[in-house]
Amino acid sequence: MAVDITLNSIFFGNSLISYSKAFGVFIFSFMILYIIRLFIIKYLKAIAEKTHNRFDDALIRGFESLSWFFYIVVSLFFAVKYIVVPHIIDIIANYLLIIFVSYYAISILGRIIDHSAEILINKRNKAGNGDDHVIIDLMRRFIKVSLWIIGLIWILSNLGFNVTSLIAGLGIGGIAIALALQNVLSDIFASFSIYFDKPFRVGDFIVVGNDMGIVQKIGIKTTRLKTLQGEELVISNKELTESRVHNFKKMDKRRVVFNVGVTYDTPISKLKKIPLSIKKIFDNIELVTLDRVHFNRFNDSNLNFEIVYYVDSGDYNTYMDKNQDIHLAIKELFDKEKIEFAFPTSSIHLIH
Repeated sequence: MAVDITLNSIFFGNSLISYSKAFGVFIFSFMILYIIRLFIIKYLKAIAEKTHNRFDDALIRGFESLSWFFYIVVSLFFAVKYIVVPHIIDIIANYLLIIFVSYYAISILGRIIDHSAEILINKRNKAGNGDDHVIIDLMRRFIKVSLWIIGLIWILSNLGFNVTSLIAGLGIGGIAIALALQNVLSDIFASFSIYFDKPFRVGDFIVVGNDMGIVQKIGIKTTRLKTLQGEELVISNKELTESRVHNFKKMDKRRVVFNVGVTYDTPISKLKKIPLSIKKIFDNIELVTLDRVHFNRFNDSNLNFEIVYYVDSGDYNTYMDKNQDIHLAIKELFDKEKIEFAFPTSSIHLIH
């Protein structure tokens, strides 16, 4: 018996015309997405490579990460709209589209975050702040985890689930975790504060309370110093942000005050010459600027001269070199002029 099949013949509730339209929509949608992937994204990538802005590079890389399976699912979704399908299949198709679009959207944003973090780390390495990659990597992971949590809640909400209790549970769980890890989280947030505020960097010489040393590493929880004695000192980031930190690496110049005492039997003529002679000493020493020299007081055992000068460098070794040159020159001057340095003396009177 012959079977008469025409375009209006019905199969599973749809005519061949409807199936043909659905198939055509599928092919058309897939070709459009194919053209976008091969040509438009390629064209935009060529433009992005010519710009100095790195964000567009990250965005293009994110769209390049879309797989062909994503394009097939999207094309099938549009094709199904042109045929009659059971209600449950239509719901499943909508849910699958929500899941796939959400998944790939979050994946694209994640790749953009990774690429941006990579660019920032390379930039910080070129600037000599290589240890910042620890904080940047922590921020990257935190943002991506938060993004996936928000995306999961959004998907469940669109699938018809009541997410109010879930959000409340996450809030209570977050509070419990925060209380349990209070000290650890305090140090982590302190590391963020150090990263953004930058009170010191790797290589800086800092003083914290009675401790001092060169910053070797700024970690997530602690900062490590190399002390002048050579050992490693580990200080929590929370303690650093709560303390007064003296950063000597940022010192442009150093102010120095010291006193020179001469004996009481020094003639007045020589006393008058001392300030002028010391000023001449400073004229011959580089990186040093004299502020003032004064005979300022009568001490119990000497006549005191106060000398104030600036070293035009924050380097401690440079300061010590110049300080040594000044002291040697003053000693040479006093020996030449036969001026005696005073030292503490005491007199003992014997009563017979």
